[in-house]
Amino acid sequence: MLLLPAALVVFGVVLWPAGRALVISFLDVDSPFPGAYPFVGLRNYTDILGNPRFWAAAQHTLYFTVASTTLEVVLGLGLAHLLAAPMRFRWLFRAIVILPWALPTIVNGAMWRWILNAEYGALNALLTQLHLMGDYRSWLGSDPFLALNMVVVADVWKNTSLVAFFLLAGLSAIPAELGEAARIDGAGSFRVFWRITLPLLRPTLAAVLVLRVIEAFKVFDIVYVMTGGGPASGTQTITFLTYLQAFSAQRFSSGAALAYLTVVAVLMLALIYLRLLRQQEMRAS
Repeated sequence: MLLLPAALVVFGVVLWPAGRALVISFLDVDSPFPGAYPFVGLRNYTDILGNPRFWAAAQHTLYFTVASTTLEVVLGLGLAHLLAAPMRFRWLFRAIVILPWALPTIVNGAMWRWILNAEYGALNALLTQLHLMGDYRSWLGSDPFLALNMVVVADVWKNTSLVAFFLLAGLSAIPAELGEAARIDGAGSFRVFWRITLPLLRPTLAAVLVLRVIEAFKVFDIVYVMTGGGPASGTQTITFLTYLQAFSAQRFSSGAALAYLTVVAVLMLALIYLRLLRQQEMRAS
């Protein structure tokens, strides 16, 4: 009986909406109002898989996921080493580093939209003052690929600090005596990192990598704030396309089918993550 309230919340907030969306994905629902809608089976799924807009959105999602995750892990690894180094006021440095991650994604997106503004943006002002660029340019409104990369930059700026703190926890678990012994034997800093630190940090790196890939794959809010999916649909991701189908075009069944295709992809990534966790537990035992 003690678990009944929690079970009701899980059923009402998670299971019922998920089950309802699954049913809708097999119907032809084009209205938010209740009614008798025809059963169409897998037609919504086959229509989506045959739609070029879906594959374009999948390419944008894949590029965003790979680019942002790679940059966050590489930069986060360097930042984690910096955070682990002995220095005065290290606590203050760590508090400053975590600030970008503490910002809400909506605020982060609005801030970068202002920085990249074509008429009064700070980036245009900086580059023209340094004579690296002659005139102001549009970073988000003319070139779709450039706009997608600017969204990647905004995401990397926000989430690198989180990755760094995860990796810092991993670095703290590596015995310092191993590195000291290697240095006494004549190993340089790069060799110590490559031969000792990186192999021992690999389980943490793998877990962080999978978690960030899952989050990046579901990206929506920062795209919504910075570009609205444009220009020329060049920054539309799968989740943004799901939003457009369900709430702009009111094709609720297509939106539900898209959402379930996303769930399948995320579920596969989650299974990889759980497998990695199990491998870590087996090594620890």
